[in-house]
Amino acid sequence: MITVEVVKDEDLEELAVLCEELAGSKTNYEKMVENFRWMQTNPDYILLGAKYNGELVGTIMGIICRDMVGECRPFMVIENVIVKSSMRGKKIGQTLMYKLEDIAREQNCYYTMFVSLMHREEAHKFYESIGYPLDVVQGFKKYL
Repeated sequence: MITVEVVKDEDLEELAVLCEELAGSKTNYEKMVENFRWMQTNPDYILLGAKYNGELVGTIMGIICRDMVGECRPFMVIENVIVKSSMRGKKIGQTLMYKLEDIAREQNCYYTMFVSLMHREEAHKFYESIGYPLDVVQGFKKYL
């Protein structure tokens, strides 16, 4: 059975492995731990993990952003949606996304948004299957 919970200290080594799978490169573990500790002090950062038999097999991060337009409702940026490759197709990603959307609704967020690299076509099919149409906006990203 899959459970979803807030990521804890004891999950960080498994989280680093998931991040390496997503990025295809080594994670700076010390910096990741430092960032994790900082995020724990900021309620606008939500880091959830999906566990299967006690093993961290997926993760997702949501960041609540305050807005200055219209009714000034917040919105949520979603990042680092990762499901262990051997566990894909088991609705883990869907469960994580829906849980984060529930939190966004509880926080009165107007919408959620994220970017996905163009070559990740399987991920795009997944996002479309859970209600994120590809043609709504054009994403821009500049590496610094």
